Amino acid sequence: MTITNQILFNPTQLVLELDEATVDRAWQTSQVTTGNSTSRWQRYLNQLALDTILPWLQAEEDETAKAGLNEAVRADIWEVVNGTIINLNDAKIVLIPTEAEDLSELRVPQEWIDIPEWKADYYLAVQVSIDAGFVRVWGYATHQQLKNNGNFSHSDRTYSLSDDELIADINVLWVARELCPDEVTQAAVEPINDLDPDRADSLIERLGSQSQLLPRLAVPFTTWATLIKNPQWCGRLTAKRRGEATKTPVLQWFKRGIANMATEFGWRQIEMTADTLGARGINIPELTSNLVPTVGFAKQIAIANQPYELRVFPLGESGSWRFELGCLTPGCVILPGVRLRLLTEDLQSFEGNEEVATEPVPLLFIEVDLEEGESLVWQAEPTPDNYQQEVLQF
Repeated sequence: MTITNQILFNPTQLVLELDEATVDRAWQTSQVTTGNSTSRWQRYLNQLALDTILPWLQAEEDETAKAGLNEAVRADIWEVVNGTIINLNDAKIVLIPTEAEDLSELRVPQEWIDIPEWKADYYLAVQVSIDAGFVRVWGYATHQQLKNNGNFSHSDRTYSLSDDELIADINVLWVARELCPDEVTQAAVEPINDLDPDRADSLIERLGSQSQLLPRLAVPFTTWATLIKNPQWCGRLTAKRRGEATKTPVLQWFKRGIANMATEFGWRQIEMTADTLGARGINIPELTSNLVPTVGFAKQIAIANQPYELRVFPLGESGSWRFELGCLTPGCVILPGVRLRLLTEDLQSFEGNEEVATEPVPLLFIEVDLEEGESLVWQAEPTPDNYQQEVLQF
């Protein structure tokens, strides 16, 4: 609802009422999916701005208006960058919300200006006043204005324009689009090259730490941009910052090699030969180079202060995998009661998902058939020392 009594506001500015249901919904959502108080509040403000302005746009200006990204991707971005993109029929808008009462300038994070996939046509300065119950659009600028005329701050990597450089009346935006449909609103930006996957894994491990309070400022912008523009890498980064289970991309490892994964994830590459497979009793009809896997991967763990190794490797059939738990000490056996278990990503059991030692054995193993994209969580009992839940994506 538009606030009609605008005695305290510039009459040319758009002021919308914040209803209680919107506030409660945004608050609940922000509390369960963010890693720290700053990110929670950033998501809260962005959600309020989106949930208030988008319905108004759909009702008053463009019924095709919609959030530019799905909910999961928005949450990932809000973890590290302020701003919300809305797609119109033939243009893009970015909302830049703030709760500050000082409306002397609009500050836009560099990501929304210099990442080609993220840049928009218009940037709206949005004030969110929760206590007073309103959302105000107090000005806007085009991408071209911000890029060419904005003041770039290296300290926080933002482009800014003062309030007198902004257009306060959002109605001017719609009139300009109608009268000058060919108006150039975007400036040229440099393309950003793709990031090497191994480098991405290393960055996610480093920047995913909560000790990095401002990960977007911790590395050069071009490096950060190549990481954050990739939705999968952005998702992995923010999941790590939230303390969620690490999702390890197993198939990606096999496609590009996993020799450099030990530091980042604690796994190492192992070679699987016909002899080692045969010694395990794995029945593959023809042990040819096409059928026998050449590599698997392994992680050393400790159970009751004894060194064990968890091994995972593909079998000859496409989509078949074998999980093994073995003792590393020479002559050691797995004692009765030790258990190896696999669960789905949402921690559900399935048929044949666990193996328990009922007598001393050299190893425990489980073989499973998986579709590409499926994920599993491994567990062992007794619980390994320093165990952290890990999702393996196949």
